[in-house]
Amino acid sequence: MHKSKLIRQRLIAVAALIILIGPAAMPAHAVSKDMVELQTQVQQLLDAVQRLQSTMDAHMGVLEHQSQQTADQSTQVNATVTTLQQKINAQNDALSGKLDAASGQVQTLNDSVDELKARIAKLDKSVQDLQAQLQALQAAQAQAQAGGTGSGATGPGGTAAPGGQGQDSGQGPNAQGAMTPAPGGIPTQQAPPLQETLQAGVRDYTAGRYQVAQGEFQDVVHYYPLDDAAGTAQFYLGEIAYQQKDYPTAINDYNALLEGFSGNAKASAAQLHKGFALIALDKREEGEHELRSLIQRHPQTPEARAARARLTALGAK
Repeated sequence: MHKSKLIRQRLIAVAALIILIGPAAMPAHAVSKDMVELQTQVQQLLDAVQRLQSTMDAHMGVLEHQSQQTADQSTQVNATVTTLQQKINAQNDALSGKLDAASGQVQTLNDSVDELKARIAKLDKSVQDLQAQLQALQAAQAQAQAGGTGSGATGPGGTAAPGGQGQDSGQGPNAQGAMTPAPGGIPTQQAPPLQETLQAGVRDYTAGRYQVAQGEFQDVVHYYPLDDAAGTAQFYLGEIAYQQKDYPTAINDYNALLEGFSGNAKASAAQLHKGFALIALDKREEGEHELRSLIQRHPQTPEARAARARLTALGAK
């Protein structure tokens, strides 16, 4: 458009120049006729330029309108694409949240099943222990009755000698009673208090008194093998061995917790450090498998984040 205006201005200037200098350059007798003809040609030229200008303006208007429509359509397409992308992102976020929730529910279910299995195993062991104690008590009672009958002397005519009735009633020093503990059993009063012993072990472990803490945790495991506190004590025994770089012992202690007390609160930390211990023993494949298992079983825990970081540092997928 600017170029056509420039051409028009130049043509007008040329026409004006011709009109100004035309009479001076022509003979007097031809001025009138040639001048009229020249003015007619100039006017025709100006009309043609005007028509050309109008045509160009019309075309430019159409082009500008089409360009504006294209720009508007492009803006609408961009807005539609942006909206669609936002919807897709929102759907992905919602789906990811649902997957995380489902994963958490599955993990909770797995933990519940593991805890139920552990409780069933404890119950089976308790039943077996009770059966063994009952059999031992029955055997001891039968032995005591047989001993009392055999030791009771008889007087003339088959009457019981003095003191024989007392022996038959099971009141002698060898009869079943409080003076003799159950076979293989430990008197209850000799067992240390559970919670106090466990807490003392944790305090000594935190203070770095590993040898003292080790004895306290071993007492918990020995006297209360079926209590969940024994699983916690097993974890700290593994931690003591891990701190002392005794990785095989640490792995055994961690396994005792993971196999016997899978629902224990320290299970995820035990599995994490078990994986670290395996890697420290150059059993990288087993260690990475343990860390991946931890991430799958406890995906939202700090231990899972530590496992991911260690796998990343090792260059594992």
